[in-house]
Amino acid sequence: MKLFNLRGGVHPEGHKALSALHVIRELPLPKHLYLSLQQHIGAPAAPVVQVGDRVLKGQVIATAQGNVSAAIHAPTSGTITALGDWVSPHPSGLTAPTMTLASDGKEQWIETPTVADPFALAPADIAARVGAAGIVGLGGATFPAALKLNLSRNSGVQTLIMNGGECEPYLTCDNLIMRERAAQVIEGIRLIALAVEAKTVLVGIEDNKPDAIAAMQQAAKGTSVKVVSMPSMYPMGSEKQIIQVLTGNEIPAGGRPADIGVLVHNVATAYAVQQAIRFGRPLISRIITVSGGALNQPCNVEALIGTPVQELIDFAGGYRLPATRLVLGGPMMGQQFTNTQVPVLKGTSGVLALTASEVGQAEASPCIRCATCVRACPVGLLPLEMAAHIRVSDLTGAVELGLRDCIACGSCSYVCPAHIPLVHYFNYAKGDLAAQERSKLKQESTKKLAEARTERIARIERARAEAAAKRKAAREAKERAAAAAKAATEEA
Repeated sequence: MKLFNLRGGVHPEGHKALSALHVIRELPLPKHLYLSLQQHIGAPAAPVVQVGDRVLKGQVIATAQGNVSAAIHAPTSGTITALGDWVSPHPSGLTAPTMTLASDGKEQWIETPTVADPFALAPADIAARVGAAGIVGLGGATFPAALKLNLSRNSGVQTLIMNGGECEPYLTCDNLIMRERAAQVIEGIRLIALAVEAKTVLVGIEDNKPDAIAAMQQAAKGTSVKVVSMPSMYPMGSEKQIIQVLTGNEIPAGGRPADIGVLVHNVATAYAVQQAIRFGRPLISRIITVSGGALNQPCNVEALIGTPVQELIDFAGGYRLPATRLVLGGPMMGQQFTNTQVPVLKGTSGVLALTASEVGQAEASPCIRCATCVRACPVGLLPLEMAAHIRVSDLTGAVELGLRDCIACGSCSYVCPAHIPLVHYFNYAKGDLAAQERSKLKQESTKKLAEARTERIARIERARAEAAAKRKAAREAKERAAAAAKAATEEA
């Protein structure tokens, strides 16, 4: 298959051998699980259980709120012991609404609806079951999968691309799931293709994963799924880049893959879809890479959603060296954290404990205008110019240079010889823009409410004036009638 060139990109050291050489291990059942109500893009889920309730494994404990939301299920059987704030996986260390589930150790499931022939289901039925299972994009975006399926089908998507790139350093969870569970992943891919009625199905895997490529090709034999080996480069796993490499097409600025007839999903999401459709199992666990030079035994584990990160670190043998930085996800786009009691979320692909030598922190110095960041940008932006505008609070200028098209991959920061944290500027500016837009929407809403109030008061005043005029007219008519009657009586 012909592959197309990709602009920019970088080649960071992979460090994948730390965890890729071992099979997936199952984490022991934790005593307590901390289930955040915000594990997806969109509105937080709403609890449907109360403190003191006993729940079964797989039971819905919080329902989706609106289209852009996802349900949450009990990862094990036990008792809800608290509903309140718990530390969230964010650099700020702030809390988020969370349910605490105390395990009873029984792992007692609810009844799950199995499907003997999932390919006999209608596309809309597949999407509905995916939504009921609380599945979100497991590549990191955590967009509700059912909504993505419905939008893609209604948009006339023709090409389904499954992302097996996993270009982030250290992370190997997708690699392992393709190697060890290829048949289930391929079946999930075929079900997604059926749900969106896609005509072409491609699985892109970086060429540094030969075992995964071989396993997926073997599992795809006799199907319409085509497994493609792609060059190893960061950020090959970004949907814009994988679409460009496999199809030669680019997503328009400000657009979505569906605008060019493409849907992109992660291979781990395909596995979750297969489990939900064939066995009725909701998304209650996921494969996570636990790695970094600070750990004794880097590995990949299957952990229940809500498991405290400290339990993953302990399972990996604890620290052999001091951890200078802790990261959820990959080192390029992941979130730093400090409190190891943060829980595993649906979008948690990795837990990294990095040493000082791996982090390689250095003081930033002034930009030398070398344009290395420009050559590295996979979107074709001008990072140095955008950062210059942001430094003087000129967000409009940064937007005109393409700030909204930045995918926050961190390639520019990685190659900058002056060690300027460019991607931090862009993330800050995007947050500021979002705040401004929310403020603008609030002002517009307030203005509409004020205008509606003014119109309502004016309408009430007009109605009162009209009523007063009618009363006056009726009174005058009555007086005229009375006067006419009196005159008639006098004449008689």
